[in-house]
Amino acid sequence: MEPTNFGTGAGKLERYDHADYPGGVVVDPTPITAGQETTVFYNGLLADSGADQVYLHVGFGPSDHWQVIRDLRMSKTAYGWVKTLEAPATAERLSFCFKDSANNWDNNSGHNWTWIIHDGKIV
Repeated sequence: MEPTNFGTGAGKLERYDHADYPGGVVVDPTPITAGQETTVFYNGLLADSGADQVYLHVGFGPSDHWQVIRDLRMSKTAYGWVKTLEAPATAERLSFCFKDSANNWDNNSGHNWTWIIHDGKIV
């Protein structure tokens, strides 16, 4: 599975005020459903420090054992940095943090950002 490039996600962000970003991060849509696209918006520490490029450092699997780890180049928009990706059909959790081109990291004060991925079934 190759992640998609950022497309129409910026329109989703219009409903958020910068003050609504917990730690400068928005994930949309939530809950995250396996096999569907999810957009990560970032306007946190690295963006505030003037990073010329930000990468989404992402992994799937249990929060204590990331799998399928990648660094995905984010796109800069008027809202900050953004990347759209697809959660693998078998993934149970999305975990990520951010780094810039100078290898500075924003890892949510050592906690990273983590979301459960749902299988899409209504119970």
